Amino acid sequence: MKRFVIAFAALTASHLASTAASAAAPVTDCPLRDAPFSIDSPLLDILLSPAAKAVMEKTAPGHLDKIPAQFAGTTPPTFAAILSGREASMFTGIKPEALPAIDAALRALPVTAADKVARCARYDNDRPAFNLPAGKSHLLLFEKINGFKDEPSVNAAHAAFVAMAARKGWAVEVTDKAGAFNPATLRQFDAVIWNNISGDVLTLSQRRAFQGWLEQGGAFLGVHGTNGDPVAFWPWFTDTLIGARFLMHPMAPQFQDARVVVDDPSHPIAKGLPREWVMNDEWYSFKSNPRAAGARVIATLDEGTYNPAGMMKMNLRMGDHPIAWTKCIGKGRMFYSAIGHRPETYSEPHYVAMLEAAADWAAVSGKGDCPARK
Repeated sequence: MKRFVIAFAALTASHLASTAASAAAPVTDCPLRDAPFSIDSPLLDILLSPAAKAVMEKTAPGHLDKIPAQFAGTTPPTFAAILSGREASMFTGIKPEALPAIDAALRALPVTAADKVARCARYDNDRPAFNLPAGKSHLLLFEKINGFKDEPSVNAAHAAFVAMAARKGWAVEVTDKAGAFNPATLRQFDAVIWNNISGDVLTLSQRRAFQGWLEQGGAFLGVHGTNGDPVAFWPWFTDTLIGARFLMHPMAPQFQDARVVVDDPSHPIAKGLPREWVMNDEWYSFKSNPRAAGARVIATLDEGTYNPAGMMKMNLRMGDHPIAWTKCIGKGRMFYSAIGHRPETYSEPHYVAMLEAAADWAAVSGKGDCPARK
């Protein structure tokens, strides 16, 4: 029965999503198109450039061959889009003292026209056309992924959000086209949901459209991998919108039972939730506490209920460990939950209730919660 519900939800989403999109010219305003090569360039851009790849191979012979295959792909989605050359060095055995020489050699390379085309190829300008019904709240479920794509979690979240929309009478449209992030299209929607989005996906003009729409009263809801990249290339997204950068998740083991504790039972998103419950998932830690960026925390993790040890036994304890929170972004609203790697989380009753309340708050009931700042 469960499989039937998920399949039916996915079919419903396919029916709701428009397949029409206007033909678009190649992207020319991708964020790092003109940036000099460096050790902090996306690993993908280094691998796509024969000259940059040759620098790496010359300066560190044989080390590129040590990169795990899943991290070295050049066709998105690929982990190479969410690693820099510096971060990739931990997988290659390149010693830290060798990085300055590699960086200098990379910076000496010209950025050619072919490099610019290759860098922009993973972005799109395709504008889907939507036929939205009147009298309903409109949600855009966004699913363009250039980095790490975990199909089971993406599919489970997709089915869960579509099922919520059916229960609540919302109109949901689904797209993997970033061209939807333009002022005219965004104005049609009450909220956008980023379904485990990994990797940089918006062009410069799409970033501006999204930020402007959100600050003027739009709403954003993101889950798990939407803030789970080892290296991020859009500071406004990670530091202002989300308010905390991903650090790491446990590896001993990766998936563990942990106690989720409601931190703010007065928030509409927490209404009806128990004060705490136990779930099994991959638990993110962050480099900073989102409270410092103005977040209102909905739920935290009890770090005494699981082993927060990362790779090389890194201690991932945060003390106060937010796991789901909201913020005002100008007149707009955001909600982010780091829960959601395991597909089963999207059918866990308490978590589904939280996500449904969050979507309702973002798209419907919370519209007056972030008044314009004077």
